[in-house]
Amino acid sequence: MSLFRRLKSKIIDPVSLDEKIGELRRNGQTIATLNGSFDLLHAGHLEMIYQASLQADVLIAALNTDRSIKEYKNPFRPIIALEDRLALMAALEMVDFVTWFDETDPRQILSRIKPDVHVNGAEYGENCIEAEVVRQHGGKIHIVSLVPGLSTSQIIKKIVETCV
Repeated sequence: MSLFRRLKSKIIDPVSLDEKIGELRRNGQTIATLNGSFDLLHAGHLEMIYQASLQADVLIAALNTDRSIKEYKNPFRPIIALEDRLALMAALEMVDFVTWFDETDPRQILSRIKPDVHVNGAEYGENCIEAEVVRQHGGKIHIVSLVPGLSTSQIIKKIVETCV
């Protein structure tokens, strides 16, 4: 079996998300969520994903689609297409499931998942845009400190500087 075929079992099409969440809840599992573009996955992302995986029985990572990234970042992003970003996230042992959303923010998908814990980076803080919908469904926000010097924007800048 190829790697990509094996990873498909961890990738949840948003159409099937409610069914998977119901199954997890029936099994008494708690759910942590994490969202973002995860374009150019780096060690800072890995630390955040690891911390998120410690917050509940199951970690679901929700990725922005290519279209939504273009809208909220810039027309030249993402660098890595959604299909490949999904595979990269699904390949991580600490990620149980990966899904995606087409909006520029994750509130709609989080209202469907109703996580017990939603994890966010310190740059967004406790009052992030996700906070209200997460708390409305009884969940809490967990903030992870950023790894200094590690960001996709900084990596891109370094690549551009070395190519000039």
